[in-house]
Amino acid sequence: MKVFQDCELTASGDVKLGAAVEKKCEADFMPGLNVAQKRAYQRETRVCDRKYRNKSGTMYLSFTAFCRAEVAQRYSQRALKAAGRKAR
Repeated sequence: MKVFQDCELTASGDVKLGAAVEKKCEADFMPGLNVAQKRAYQRETRVCDRKYRNKSGTMYLSFTAFCRAEVAQRYSQRALKAAGRKAR
């Protein structure tokens, strides 16, 4: 997430970086989630998707990518904390 923040473009290029953050973070928590928790995670990411969907401009794609990455980071931090490991 730190690299994503440091390299942000506030443009559509952030979408791929954000997806990489999501994928990396999801590896920390997805295997341990039950069905209800997975639904909650998906619901939170959909909120990010809806937040800027009616906006035009590439900066809104960036905002969506950051929102989704932050949700994934939060879930990752909780899972790592519960497992007694250092958060990313």
